[in-house]
Amino acid sequence: MYWLALRLPDLPLQVFSRGSADPGLLAITEAHPRQQVVAASPAARARGVRAGDSVASALAVAPDLQLRPRALELEAATLTELAQWAGRFTPQISLDPPDGLVLEVSTSLRLFGGLQALADTLVDELRTLGLHGQLGGAPTPLAARWLAACRPGTLIPADHGWQDCLSALPLAVLADAGVGQDILLLLHGIGARNLGDVLRLPRDGLARRQAAAVSAALARARGDTPDLRDWFVAPARYTATVAMPAPTDQLAPLLFAARRLFAGQAAWLAARQMAAEYCRLTLVHESGPTTVLDLYCGAPSRDEARLGLLARERLAALALPAPVEALQLTSGAPVALAPKSGDLFGDPDATQHNAGLLLERLIARLGTDAVIGVQPCADHRPERAWRPVRPATRPPAHASAPGLRPLWLLAEPQALRYRAALTLLAGPERIESGWWDGADVRRDYYVAQHKDGALCWVFHPLDKPDEWYVHGYFG
Repeated sequence: MYWLALRLPDLPLQVFSRGSADPGLLAITEAHPRQQVVAASPAARARGVRAGDSVASALAVAPDLQLRPRALELEAATLTELAQWAGRFTPQISLDPPDGLVLEVSTSLRLFGGLQALADTLVDELRTLGLHGQLGGAPTPLAARWLAACRPGTLIPADHGWQDCLSALPLAVLADAGVGQDILLLLHGIGARNLGDVLRLPRDGLARRQAAAVSAALARARGDTPDLRDWFVAPARYTATVAMPAPTDQLAPLLFAARRLFAGQAAWLAARQMAAEYCRLTLVHESGPTTVLDLYCGAPSRDEARLGLLARERLAALALPAPVEALQLTSGAPVALAPKSGDLFGDPDATQHNAGLLLERLIARLGTDAVIGVQPCADHRPERAWRPVRPATRPPAHASAPGLRPLWLLAEPQALRYRAALTLLAGPERIESGWWDGADVRRDYYVAQHKDGALCWVFHPLDKPDEWYVHGYFG
């Protein structure tokens, strides 16, 4: 087995800063044990704000500092989002709170071209989510996490004697494995400065000093005892949240944050070779109810740029009731995406694809209630042979209409005053149906040409052959 550990030491800051290209002067605060700064943006650090500073001290050096309280729930949700995204690389993922993941990647190495190529791809694609982290690799998950924390970028090969590479790591890594500060001080007091020094100490001596947790942690890291992990179980639909560095009602920063979400959804769908017909973008305001935007695609898709265009259309036409402090994305039910094949004479689906893009933009700009589609129904009566649907809805396989039907069907048949104005071209097509529901129809239909050249769909009732009606027009 081989493990990659991904650690985000600045996660308290990143859950807010990822929603903007430039978070500006931003600091994250925590009230325990006192009101203090736990993370600061690069701009804030340049002004002298440091983690551990009191809020008063931070404001003294940067009076215009934007303060946000630490959001532990959002940090946990971001780790879950990362685990969903990491399914792009391996299905064997384990959450490693409070700030990381571990991935078992031995079965994925060949697919990505080797260990280094996989690690480079993971780090590069992480940036599309607006996040950055530290990566380490080793044959055990705990060793990989220690390397990510103290030697970012180090990938220990699974060779004989690989455990020797851990000896130079500092004692502080043991805190990650649950070793208390009092034990670390005790080890320091007897002259231990790194893991190699601890490994040279007698095991029974450590036990007498109530440092059994140290031996247990080293055994897990070196692979001497199992390090059992719970596998992450991906939800049926992709969900993610991006918080804004500061509440805003401006289009550009909202679109920037939304694109972070679309990138994560695209990776999640790609890992499953799936697509979705729609997704729901929820805008969380400082106060009042949320604003919900349902983004519909004309066909199943995982194209993040396509969703970004739809979001732009919807947001540009929207009057927000209050500034937005967070965006939430939930994908629609994923469906299998047919593999795309080439064609000697060009893309046969290009016209349909372009029509779908136009339809999506119309829905985004005008709203879902302003654009409808028509779907055939299994009924011979023209009035009941169709129903309005959302345009992205695919027709059922059985809903092919019999015979020739006009594109324009009148809401009600219109009586013809002069039958002589028509020339019958095709027919009759007899329709007798509906006796079971009280809407009985008994008619003979014809394709006819009016004297002005229009092609019409006309009929007469079977019991009244002299009464003629026009029911629709052909294009």
